[in-house]
Formats: sequence, C-alpha cells, structure tokens
Amino acid sequence: MKVTFEAAASGRSYFEKFLQGLSTPDRAVVLSVFKDIQVHGLGAKGCEFRQIEGKLWEIKVRAPTGGYRFFYVLLAADHLHVLHSYRKQGQKAPPREIEVARKRLKEVLDEN
Repeated sequence: MKVTFEAAASGRSYFEKFLQGLSTPDRAVVLSVFKDIQVHGLGAKGCEFRQIEGKLWEIKVRAPTGGYRFFYVLLAADHLHVLHSYRKQGQKAPPREIEVARKRLKEVLDEN
C-alpha cells in the first residue's frame, strides 16, 4: 500500500515534524507500524483502524510511553494519506484535533 503524508505549504510533512518530538523508542514503534502498513495494508499488525466519520479514519498506535493517533483518508484502495497526528491524552479524540483533520481532509479531497 502506498502511504503519503500531508505537507504544509512549505512542503515539509506534518508527520516528520511530529516524529521529531517523539522519544526514540516511540519513534521506532510508529515507523515500524507505518512500514507494516506499506507491506500489509489495512491488515497491518501493531495498530487499530477506526472510522471517525465519512472518509475520515484513525490509526491507533501504542508505544512505550503512550498512545498515538493518526487521522487518514484512503485516496484509493491502495493509497493511505495521513492527514494529522497527535499524542493520545484521553478517551476521546479532542475536538480541536478532529477539526484539524477535517480541514486537511477537505483540502486533500478538493485537490483530487
């Protein structure tokens, strides 16, 4: 499966910036999960996939120091596009995190 990441106007991936803030063990877990997604698609191990609303989905990843969430959209059956990443703080996704993902989803869908 092809995995791409939303980028800022500067061209820098939001995902790369997010990864820089993670501890080395957490970064290794997250990168391993995304590599597994590339190889095994939605059958990847080490994560859970959940629909948030419409075309907006979430990947849940557990790492040594906590949980992480990655909002994404499937642009094609074999193309997962990551819109937004955040560290899990509570039971539900914070409304501000969902809003960021919705905004980026709209931008991506308008482009395609």
